[in-house]
Amino acid sequence: MKVALVTGASRGIGRACAVKLAEMGYYVIINFQSNEAEALNTLKLVREKNSDGEIMKFDVANPSEVEKSITDWQEAHENEYIECLVNNAGVRRDNLLLWMTNEDWSKVLDTSLNGFMYTTRSVLKPMLTKKRGRIVNMVSLSGQKGLPGQTNYSAAKGAVMAATKALAQEVARKGVTVNAVAPGFVRTDMTHDLDESTLKAQIPMNRFGEPEEIAATVGFLVSDAASYITGQTISVNGGLYT
Repeated sequence: MKVALVTGASRGIGRACAVKLAEMGYYVIINFQSNEAEALNTLKLVREKNSDGEIMKFDVANPSEVEKSITDWQEAHENEYIECLVNNAGVRRDNLLLWMTNEDWSKVLDTSLNGFMYTTRSVLKPMLTKKRGRIVNMVSLSGQKGLPGQTNYSAAKGAVMAATKALAQEVARKGVTVNAVAPGFVRTDMTHDLDESTLKAQIPMNRFGEPEEIAATVGFLVSDAASYITGQTISVNGGLYT
C-alpha cells in the first residue's frame, strides 16, 4: 500500500492534491486542523477515485501534536510507511509591515515554515530506511518575487524554498526527492477576498489558476517520471512571474 500524507487537505489545493494522489493509487491521509466536516468531504472524493484514506487531525505548527499523530499512525501500521508527503498547510495574515502584529508574523511562519519542519522530520526516517520517498512543499509566487502586504507570507515561503534545496541534498542518495511547487493566484478559499477581476489583468493567461492545475504538478513530482528531479521549485502561475 502506497501511503501519502497531505497537510491542510480539507479544502482548496490540499483537497485537489489528495484527490490527485488517490487517482495515482495512493492511500491518502488527510490532515486538517479544525474543519472535520470538510476533511470528511475530501475523504469522500478520495474514495470516489476507487482509493481509500483517513482523516488525521493535528496542527502542523504544534510539534507535539505532529509527532504524536504520525508516531501513533506508524505504530499502528507496522508494514506501511508514509512514502509521499505534501506540505500544503498554510495561512495568510496580510498587512503592511508597519502595522503587522507579532501574532500575525508568528502565525504565518509557524504554520508554513515550522510546520514544514515538524511534519517532514516526523516522516523522514522511514523514507530513508526504505530508500524511497517524495516530499513536495507548497510555496508561492509571494516567496519568489515578494508581494506587498505579505512580508510574513513571503518570508515563510521563501524560507521553505531554501529549505527545499538544502534538504534535497541531504537525502538524495537515499532515493528521496524534495521539491516545491509555487502557485500564483489560484481560485481557492484563501484567495476569495482578492480582487480577481483586477489581478487577472496582470497575468499573461488572463485568469486565476485552478487547484487541480497545481495538483497535476504535484502528481508529476511524486511520480516515477520525476525520479531525477530534486531541489527544484516549479512555478505554476500563468506566466505572471518567470
